[in-house]
Amino acid sequence: MAFEVPKLPYEYNALEPYIDEQTMKIHHDKHHQAYVDKLNAAVQGTEWEKKNIREIIMNLNKVPENIRPAVRNHGGGHYNHSLFWEMMAPNAGKEPKGELAGEIKKAFGSFSDFKEKFKAAGVGQFGSGWAWLVASSGKLEIAATPNQDNPLTQGKIPILGVDVWEHSYYLKYQNKRPDYIDAFFNVINWDKVGELHKKAKGQ
Repeated sequence: MAFEVPKLPYEYNALEPYIDEQTMKIHHDKHHQAYVDKLNAAVQGTEWEKKNIREIIMNLNKVPENIRPAVRNHGGGHYNHSLFWEMMAPNAGKEPKGELAGEIKKAFGSFSDFKEKFKAAGVGQFGSGWAWLVASSGKLEIAATPNQDNPLTQGKIPILGVDVWEHSYYLKYQNKRPDYIDAFFNVINWDKVGELHKKAKGQ
């Protein structure tokens, strides 16, 4: 079965005023759809078209060389964005609670220190890419990846990610990537991040 763009779990305008409706429509309906279309074209007729996208990303080195670049870029784009939509929610933001809050404090000193380091990773990512909060060997770390690469390929499990490709923010924030990342903190779905953290600890 061909890969499909998942439906947004909220309306296009639900993240206003932080992430604008027009950006969400273009980002979800155009950019994510393009990744899926190109991924489907790359894997059509191969064993990889029947595999789970997460499994594919974790086994990129096993993908045939002739389609690996397309699968890495477009498969990564599909997987990263599928996570990204769920990592945001309306009426969200605030701070994490419970075990995740304790783990963040343990790893970074405080939630505000975490925010500062996470933002720095996103602002400092040269060109297109992502900043991530990852679980690695039972500990939380901050990572950045170029293009549509995912920390899974480095053996790290992403539990929060911010897309810093210009298409994520340019309509509203122009070249002000730091302002966009500040706004992103107002829409983080910490319940989902906490759920991913629990799953990561169980692996």
